[in-house]
Amino acid sequence: MANAVQSYLFTSESVTEGHPDKICDQISDAILDAILSKETELATSGYIAPNGHPADPAQVRCACETMATTGMIMVTGEIRTQAYVDVPGIVRDVIREIGYDRAKFGFDCETCGVINAIHEQSPDIAMGVDESWEAQRGEGADDPYERIGAGDQGMMFGYACNETSTLMPMPIYLAHRMAEQLTAVRKSGEMPYLRPDGKTQVSVRYVDGKPVSVEKVIVSTQHAEDVEHERLANEVIQNVVKPVLAREGVALADGAQIHVNPTGRFVIGGPMGDAGLTGRKIIVDTYGGMGRHGGGAFSGKDCTKVDRSAAYAARWVAKNVVAAGLADRCEVQVAYAIGMARPVSIMVETFGTNHVPEADIEAAVAKVFDLRPGAIIDALDLRRPIYRKTAAYGHFGRELPEFTWERTDKADELRAACNLA
Repeated sequence: MANAVQSYLFTSESVTEGHPDKICDQISDAILDAILSKETELATSGYIAPNGHPADPAQVRCACETMATTGMIMVTGEIRTQAYVDVPGIVRDVIREIGYDRAKFGFDCETCGVINAIHEQSPDIAMGVDESWEAQRGEGADDPYERIGAGDQGMMFGYACNETSTLMPMPIYLAHRMAEQLTAVRKSGEMPYLRPDGKTQVSVRYVDGKPVSVEKVIVSTQHAEDVEHERLANEVIQNVVKPVLAREGVALADGAQIHVNPTGRFVIGGPMGDAGLTGRKIIVDTYGGMGRHGGGAFSGKDCTKVDRSAAYAARWVAKNVVAAGLADRCEVQVAYAIGMARPVSIMVETFGTNHVPEADIEAAVAKVFDLRPGAIIDALDLRRPIYRKTAAYGHFGRELPEFTWERTDKADELRAACNLA
């Protein structure tokens, strides 16, 4: 008897840059970028701080958290730097660039209150990162990567699959592209009555594990009070949903449903409609629920925080495994202990889609990739001010020059390690 066809829907969502949580993510990452830029500038000039410490971007430590509510932004967290940055100015610039620059939009970059409650990083945490557990015991004296410990314990996941050109799951990839398009038509003036806050959601039909069509799309977008719902819905479908699907070569299923602002009205949005917080969109930021998540958020954290850097590295590993043709789907888990350089575990899962023995893939990954925090930072060049770009529309699946973890530069080495031509 032949196996029954397995058919199911999988749904992922994205949010626009004007969503309250994403405003907070962008502010936190803009502050991190400003600190890295200024610290690098000071280091180049040979600056020595009054405390006797030279400026050095490698010594920056940042865990910046932002909260947004009606008329107010609060920035807090733990930061170590020799640089001064204008936190209120950065906050207002980010909000202005997003598009909240008029009181009638519900939030105004010029008049909102900004509270700066940032303080120094705990010396207990700094101790284990500046000098790892291994280094304190005299191990690896000649290996610089043994000297940097992980900034926290925890496990991080990376995922890749061959469903899209960027090796991302199709539902989250399409949701991100629609969210980007929603912002593009607002900022271009093509749909001038749109406001910055919005969400997209895409449901994809899978048959035997392969995506075949889009069956449901939901777009919720903030808008001016006087726009008619029928006009809004028609123009979102014509200017956002259909162009993205056409560009990506994805078909709508027969009888597909597209819902635009299902409540009929979305005038009050942004921080006036809902409080925002850094790190509250971790599934939007990663794989839309298709791959697992270790729980740690990314934005506002410098590269010694393995919540961020190791998750980027795990994506890099998984993407190269799929790009090398070793598997159709790949999930990588890596785990760390605070203050220790070497991962406590590395796992590769291919969900039965592997084309060579899974043990061979794991051995190849161990041979090709060095997943100690210091090695990750150098390999992916993570001490640059690149992070604001990551804070909206996904940290993965966007092949931009800054997103070094999206490279497939290790695919040939992996194939060679698995004895493939």
